[in-house]
Order: sequence, then C-alpha cells, then structure tokens
Amino acid sequence: MGNLNPAWFGYAALLSLLAMGFLARIEFIRLALAIAALLALPFALFEWHSIGAAALLVAILALNLALAARGWYRDVGTHFTAEELALRGLHFDRLGANDARRLIDQGHWISAKRGEVLIRENQAAPSLFYLAEGRALIQRDGADVGTLADGALIGEATVLDGSHATGTVILTSNARLWFVPAAALRAYLAANPDIAAVLHEGFARALRGKLASANTRIADMPPLS
Repeated sequence: MGNLNPAWFGYAALLSLLAMGFLARIEFIRLALAIAALLALPFALFEWHSIGAAALLVAILALNLALAARGWYRDVGTHFTAEELALRGLHFDRLGANDARRLIDQGHWISAKRGEVLIRENQAAPSLFYLAEGRALIQRDGADVGTLADGALIGEATVLDGSHATGTVILTSNARLWFVPAAALRAYLAANPDIAAVLHEGFARALRGKLASANTRIADMPPLS
C-alpha cells in the first residue's frame, strides 16, 4: 500500500455507514453498505491481515450490490399516470418507483362532488385522502379555520393511529381524489415497515407545510382594534 495508511479506508467505511442515516430509499442504503464494505476491504487485508474478514466483506459487497441492482431493475418497468406522478412527486418522492406503485395501488381514484364531507370533527378519519384537483374547507366547532387546494393530503395527522380528527373537511368544489381506507393503510404499513418509515416522514413534511400556511394566514390578518 506504499505510504497510504490502510486505516484511512476504515475511516472512509465508517463515514459511509454514517451517511446511511441520511438515506431513505432502501436501494441507496444497500449501495452505501456496499461502498462501506469495499472501503473496509483494504483495511482487512493489509491491517488486520485477515482473509476471513476480507471474505465476509466481499460477501457483504456482492449481496448488497445484487439487491440494489434488483431494486433498480424492478423500478425501470414501473409506470405511472400523470396524476399518480403528481401524487408521488409531492408526497411519496422518497420511495422507489416499485414501492410507490404498490402503495398507490392500495387506494382508489374517485371524482367527488362539492359539499361532500371527507372527515368529520371528533371522529376517526375513515381514509387518507389526496386532493388532486379541487378545493376543501376546514371547520372547527362550526367555524372556518382553513382551506385546502390541489396537492394537499387530508387526514395524515390521525389516520395512522386512529385518533379523532380535530376538524371537519368539506369539499367546496367538485374534486378529483385518491384515497386509501385507514384500516387497509395501517395493515399495509404494518407489513411493510420500510415504507411506513418513509411515509411518516412525508406526513410530517405535509403537516409542517400546513402549519407554515396557517402561520402565514395569521400574520396577514389585520390587527385587532
């Protein structure tokens, strides 16, 4: 290895493992594991002088490269409609194509009419909704407290734990919706914990966006006289 200290490969491998903590897609995590194994290989050979450790690292490298390649190959043949691409881009962008396809297939696309109630205050959300097109009003204790427009998720705050909604959501225009029943979603995510972790992150991001919008509306209100 000349003047190159094999320990640097060990440090680089540890940094690759650290980077895994910032990755969401399983294919990228597998690639990071493969890179870490590759970087640790010179350390095992020239510092530890361990053929056994080197063989184990080669096995980790090969396995994770194969699994990552299989995931990417599987995604290549996955197709989406225009409205599905919009849903994925807004809320499921951290999922691979195949995982996003499977999740979207748990739900249904419908056209709904103005005045339909999607979620009722003090009741469990029946479904998770995605408002592809249309407008909706949020009411709390009979008072209007907010609005929702194209691209909004509805019910993400409570659909996973079954707690009661804090407001009623009513369509104020004809709408195009994707929805997945709450029980079906919970069962699917229980069987797919990797997807559940990514979805939780997406829900948190959607809630932060709604909070920011609410704060903006409050800031724009005229001062009380």
